[in-house]
Amino acid sequence: MNIRNLQQALTDLGFDPGPIDGIPGRRTRQAIIAFQSANSLLADGIVGPQTRAVINQQIQLNLQPDPFQIPVSMPWMFAAHNLLGTQEQPGRGSNEAIIGWAQELEMTSYDDDDIPWCGLFVAHCIAAQLPYEALPNNPLGARQWQHFGHSVTPRFGSLMVFWRGSRDGWQGHVGFYWAEDEQAYQILGGNQSNAVTITRIAKNRLIDARWPTTGINSDAQIRIAANNGKLLSMNEA
Repeated sequence: MNIRNLQQALTDLGFDPGPIDGIPGRRTRQAIIAFQSANSLLADGIVGPQTRAVINQQIQLNLQPDPFQIPVSMPWMFAAHNLLGTQEQPGRGSNEAIIGWAQELEMTSYDDDDIPWCGLFVAHCIAAQLPYEALPNNPLGARQWQHFGHSVTPRFGSLMVFWRGSRDGWQGHVGFYWAEDEQAYQILGGNQSNAVTITRIAKNRLIDARWPTTGINSDAQIRIAANNGKLLSMNEA
């Protein structure tokens, strides 16, 4: 493993070594130390046999999100992950599954998946797994989720409420924290490019992070991920 390969590997694992230029500068050493600390290795900035072995192992695993890593204490995240790929029906008509979520929640006025459904997706995942959890009065209104549960620091499984258009406006977006990188939260949510996806949303758009009242308050899990060059999302409708 040469320096350029090492820098690329650290970048892919979410530890920024600076430019991938084959030069072992200060930022590269800082990234090595951060990686070592995160993996309970001797944080000396030296890529010895143990550090190299852990890097190689994680690169081979490719760090793809694994549904079996979701804690059993967060059943709403299993529900959300299992719906990845669900999408609106293009053109006329609607995806019957999305309409079915609204019917289960007795939201009789929702009859077209052209109506923004990020809040509906979150409501479905929560209600299906936490039957005694109180939902906002208007689950379709993304900013209404500011009144859900209680406020927490952003963490794996928390509901993330964002502003859209302008911070002082009424438009918003809501989804679940999946991971984060330096600039963005990676959100598992609905109505993201008209589908359930994991997409990056700028951190400065966050209004609040919320946790279900009836959910188990487990230790905060912060998942660091590489941005892989993806653009920041600016429109989730």
